[in-house]
Amino acid sequence: MHSVEQYRTGFISYLQQKTKVKEPVNLYEPITYILELGGKRLRPVLTLLTTEIFGTDYNKALDAALAIELFHNFSLMHDDIMDDAPLRRGKTTVHEKWNVNTAILSGDAMLITAYQLFENYENETFKNLAKLFSKTALQVCEGQQYDMDFEIRTDVGITEYLKMIEYKTAVLIAASLKMGAIVAGASLEEQKNVYDFGKNLGIAFQLQDDYLDAFGDPKTFGKQVGGDIIANKKTFLYLKALELGTPDQQKELRDLFSIQPKYPVAKINTIKDIFQKSGAAQRTQHKIESYTQKAFEITDTLAISKDKKLVLKQFGKNLMKREV
Repeated sequence: MHSVEQYRTGFISYLQQKTKVKEPVNLYEPITYILELGGKRLRPVLTLLTTEIFGTDYNKALDAALAIELFHNFSLMHDDIMDDAPLRRGKTTVHEKWNVNTAILSGDAMLITAYQLFENYENETFKNLAKLFSKTALQVCEGQQYDMDFEIRTDVGITEYLKMIEYKTAVLIAASLKMGAIVAGASLEEQKNVYDFGKNLGIAFQLQDDYLDAFGDPKTFGKQVGGDIIANKKTFLYLKALELGTPDQQKELRDLFSIQPKYPVAKINTIKDIFQKSGAAQRTQHKIESYTQKAFEITDTLAISKDKKLVLKQFGKNLMKREV
């Protein structure tokens, strides 16, 4: 087995080989630009790692890993347009640097290129990778639509919210793992198990992101603390506080989530206080632990060595500590 850093380095080298600017420049330059903005390359690393977990050289999974990274960045490019976001990883977003039409078209080209990469695999592997990719891509779109719908709905339930984050975030992590298993020729049962591991870990990761948005350390979180509160996002914390809070707390929460004050510090602090006193903060932490534990229990069912099970568990622990 290689280290996470070795997988990341190997992937970045392959990415640079494969993503060259060509004609027409205004189509391909934005693609190279967003792919060079960095990030931890979490999803392609998972594909490569899982390929070796199941006994196959990770180099055979580089095209599948690149397809996942292209899709992920394609979705970010289009998300930035929908959110009218000026920055991505501290740099100007593609639609701001070029224009909206260019960002849409370059994003479309990324998605098509991702599908083309599967053509480098033999028939059965190609079919299984493409089938998983299509299903996952559609679920991510559905998750994004649910997220947009929730912005204007006042009756969002916790079950619906968990489905939304499963589709928007967790299924792509799960698919990244399963693709490695497919390339390695793992059994259908092993493919399902490693997918479920990724799905549970992905849900835990997103719930933790919700929690850290309110209670994280600004120095280490990497994003503005309180951003979800400022945007009136109906996160798990918010929904749980409505469920557990007193009538007065529920009313205050709804009232505060209907306004966007010019100076939001008081609003953030008041809502965080409701999250704590209602028990929503503690329940969210318990939910994170529950999904993380579910993921780790699945690794025990995999027909791989104890050392390889530990590799998966350690990756999960590092992910939840934001060290991957």
